[in-house]
Amino acid sequence: MKTIALIAHDGKKAEMVAFVKDHIEFLKKAHIVATGTTGGFVQQTGLDVELKLSGPKGGDAQIAAMAAEGKIAGIIFFRDPLGKHPHEPDIQMLMRISDLYNVPLATNPATGSLIIAGLLD
Repeated sequence: MKTIALIAHDGKKAEMVAFVKDHIEFLKKAHIVATGTTGGFVQQTGLDVELKLSGPKGGDAQIAAMAAEGKIAGIIFFRDPLGKHPHEPDIQMLMRISDLYNVPLATNPATGSLIIAGLLD
């Protein structure tokens, strides 16, 4: 079973829930790990979710560590490109780790759908 990480900034959490609902049958076939707050919202869809810390409290870094260890097949991270985020260094580190270890990273629903299709079909 492949592991997919889900992360969404506050302004994108509703979009993440809608995305999960649209792809629920595929996501049921995966192990889902998520940052704390995002994961709480995703759990409301009925999916089992392994919760990490919230992003600002280190959740992004926890997921990056999992990616570096080869434990994550793909990351879906709906970022708010217009918002200011106090944990921006962690966000940049997650993106760098994704590039360094060749882990697919989607930052919007269109690329998220492609990751799901590629990993779970």
